Amino acid sequence: MKMIMAVIQPKRLDSVRQALAEIDITGVTATEVKGFGRQKGHTELYRGAEFVVEFLPKVKLEIAIAAEQVDAVIDTIVGACKVNGGKIGDGKIFVTNLEQVVRIRTGETGSEAL
Repeated sequence: MKMIMAVIQPKRLDSVRQALAEIDITGVTATEVKGFGRQKGHTELYRGAEFVVEFLPKVKLEIAIAAEQVDAVIDTIVGACKVNGGKIGDGKIFVTNLEQVVRIRTGETGSEAL
């Protein structure tokens, strides 16, 4: 079992969700987060005052899947987020091992709980 964490632009959330549904991935947790990487923020003008926005709004997706689904999920997320040739700020995907999963309602464990 694997845990995929993807940090993406908020405007890409709906297209990622739809693309994942097309490959039968239905369990996704989305969290609104802030962060920066190579973008290093930007400058905005608000009521005549200029200020630097260092932490940009992002969405973090968490997806618990079977190990054999990893490549399909990564390809799907990349395809939905990398548009216009890809740009800085499109996001990142992290894959980690998932040791145990328990479905609280039924007590199922392991891959049956996914």
